[in-house]
Amino acid sequence: MLEKKEPLAYRMCPRTLEEFFGQEEITGRGKLLYRMIKADRISSIILYGPPGTGKTSLARIIAAATKSNFEKLNAVTAGVSDIKRIVSETQNSLLNTQGRTVLFIDEIHRFNKAQQDALLPFVENGTIVLIGATTENPFFEVNKALISRSTVFMLKPLKVPDIQRILENAVVNKERGLGNHKLEVDPDAIEYLANVCGGDARIALNALEIAVLTSELDSEGKVHIDLATVEECVQKKALAFDKSGENHYDNISAFIKSMRGSDPDAAVFYLARALYAGEDIEFLARRIIICASEDVGMANPVALQVAVAAAEAVKMIGIPEARIILSQAAVMVATSPKSNASYMAINTALNDVETKRTGEVPMHLRNAVTKGMKNLGYGEGYKYAHDYAGNYVKQEFLPIEMKGTIYYNPTSNGYEAKLKEWLERIRNNRER
Repeated sequence: MLEKKEPLAYRMCPRTLEEFFGQEEITGRGKLLYRMIKADRISSIILYGPPGTGKTSLARIIAAATKSNFEKLNAVTAGVSDIKRIVSETQNSLLNTQGRTVLFIDEIHRFNKAQQDALLPFVENGTIVLIGATTENPFFEVNKALISRSTVFMLKPLKVPDIQRILENAVVNKERGLGNHKLEVDPDAIEYLANVCGGDARIALNALEIAVLTSELDSEGKVHIDLATVEECVQKKALAFDKSGENHYDNISAFIKSMRGSDPDAAVFYLARALYAGEDIEFLARRIIICASEDVGMANPVALQVAVAAAEAVKMIGIPEARIILSQAAVMVATSPKSNASYMAINTALNDVETKRTGEVPMHLRNAVTKGMKNLGYGEGYKYAHDYAGNYVKQEFLPIEMKGTIYYNPTSNGYEAKLKEWLERIRNNRER
């Protein structure tokens, strides 16, 4: 049905800023990138964001708008020799009268350190104006020197209305889209694609094209695309979540902070995102265990028991039922009263051990393994707590240098409130 060889997503790439939908935060009229492109005053930039959000499209718009020489490399296939060739041609006044080249490097995070270092002097002296595109966080993946000489623009997943505009434009566009065909697409099909593509325009356009290519003409010679048709073309919702990339860390961070913040609904939501993206269930279980101890602690000691039991259970059960166990453990942690007192206690104690002269273990706490050790005073004066009323007897356990130091400061939350009351009595008795 479609004569053109290029995929619809490629054909519908915007050619000008006026055709570019979304990312108004950086491309809107009067915004920095808009002004740079319109004035042909592009300095080195890094375009960072998920797939299908417009990074390559913006590079093409710049290529069409600039009067400078424009070159494109893909970091997967390019090497230092390609960079040297472009620099050499740029510095050749016969080939390039302006003496500079705008160089677009797609997937720049795949350039190794040597390749990025080869770019640096020419970016620094203005011979090369770098446009780097990456789906990975450039502050982790790109040479810090290159980052410092570039403006980083963060592109976000496209909003549903932006995807809808892109799809509607593709349906009616006669030059590059589907407008020359007898095509009828139901509004709810457009809305579904816009919602299900995870902010990736490429996924939405590919699904629309598949729906058109695989549909038969009706009795009127039209192709009718309804909701059921596009649902078949998108078997599984696209999620802007790469379990090996930065989105993995963002999602896990949100998961942990939701449990810490006592929001079981958000915790289950981020858990579902992780499971849907294929996250390792044992990794998720370990994060719940850590949160149960670090953030719940003694306010509800049972939370750690549930978390550990869940970790063992998911090993035995596996997917898909492991989701039930993980959800229970996450909800347990999220709905528990919170205390990080035991966590802060060990951090403070470790810092003291590292930075202070903390003394030696008191003699009465040492074991007299031999008669000679006993003669030297090992264990002398130790009082066995169970020999006394209430199973407690006043005695000093810290070295002299650390006497009176308090590490554990219980809160008044949950079970820890009882511990606080008991511990205050013990400490007051110890001080008298």
